Amino acid sequence: MLLREMVRNGHHCVAFTSDSNHLITPPQFSGASLNEIIDGVEVFWVRTRKYGRAKSLGRILSWLDFEWRLWRMPKRAFVPPDVIIVSSPSLLTIFNGLLLRRHYNCRLVFEVRDIWPLTIVEEGGFSRFNPFVIGLSMIENLAYRMSDAIVGTMPNLSQHVAEVSGSDKPVHCVPMGFDPATLAEPPALPDEYAADNIPADKFIVCHAGTIGATNALDTLLECAKTMQDDPGVFFLLVGDGDLLNEYRLRYGSLANVGFAPAVPKAMVQSVLARCDLAYFSTHPSKVWAYGQSLNKVIDYMLSGKPVVASYSGFPSMISEAGNGSYVAAGDAVALKSEIKRFAAMPREERLAMGRSGRQWIVENRSYVKLAEDYLAIALSDVS
Repeated sequence: MLLREMVRNGHHCVAFTSDSNHLITPPQFSGASLNEIIDGVEVFWVRTRKYGRAKSLGRILSWLDFEWRLWRMPKRAFVPPDVIIVSSPSLLTIFNGLLLRRHYNCRLVFEVRDIWPLTIVEEGGFSRFNPFVIGLSMIENLAYRMSDAIVGTMPNLSQHVAEVSGSDKPVHCVPMGFDPATLAEPPALPDEYAADNIPADKFIVCHAGTIGATNALDTLLECAKTMQDDPGVFFLLVGDGDLLNEYRLRYGSLANVGFAPAVPKAMVQSVLARCDLAYFSTHPSKVWAYGQSLNKVIDYMLSGKPVVASYSGFPSMISEAGNGSYVAAGDAVALKSEIKRFAAMPREERLAMGRSGRQWIVENRSYVKLAEDYLAIALSDVS
């Protein structure tokens, strides 16, 4: 989205990416790479070693394969860049970035989308004394010290950079955002979907998104378990994921809990429109001390609904917009108290809170604006 908006601003943008990615379905092609134009962006898909699981040696080998193949690509065929952006979580790309900066005599921006190796230590079970973690820490430090600019999606990343590198280099926040096209009227929910999954006469607390280990939904479901004596509140989980079947077995018998099938992304707003309070949660982790700009929260705020979060990290977005509240991650008792407070709140007060969130996100998180912010950072000192 950011590159697309940069192209619309008159810039030529080229993206190099691996065809081995567990988050997307890349195109099928023969040969070492595929070049195509997507929304005006020139994209090079680089054929690399495939891997089966996100947490695996195969993924690391795929990273190494990508770096080797990227460096071997014929550089004379490319228009010399003014700026090279290296984006994590694969920290290894900083080496190609440094070499290419020297080759082209241009600026180098290090972009942090996931804080590695902190994420795999805090949430992946790795010891900070693991040789792999130590190696990644050294590369991370190098990236912070040697890049011309540091950009992160999290608003408090500067604290982390100072902690691990001692650098006082300015750290810029360019968070996740939304495509203005999504402000159009969303597709309507099928009548049978709404009838089967969304009660019409309840105060509905909704989690919409992946139902997996990283989503920390035990807190919400344990809260629901303690609120069975409150027939006016209903907990709706919309989506799919690795823990869906386990949660159905453990909590599916609760009359105040419903599991609804995932819907296309364009239809998520139609689901949220029928709910009263949106919910997200994280596990207690130092990763969140540096803030967040989760796509889920952006979707929630665009819906015009207030948000409650089980989250113990750096407060951002919800606190800035004034459209919800936080309780401590993992604290089902505190969550219960907050849900009851929202349920007892006058409807107009909740709606006003939700509107303030939508207004704030529209004014501050459009990819049109974020692309302009990013260009100002990336092209600083470029004549």
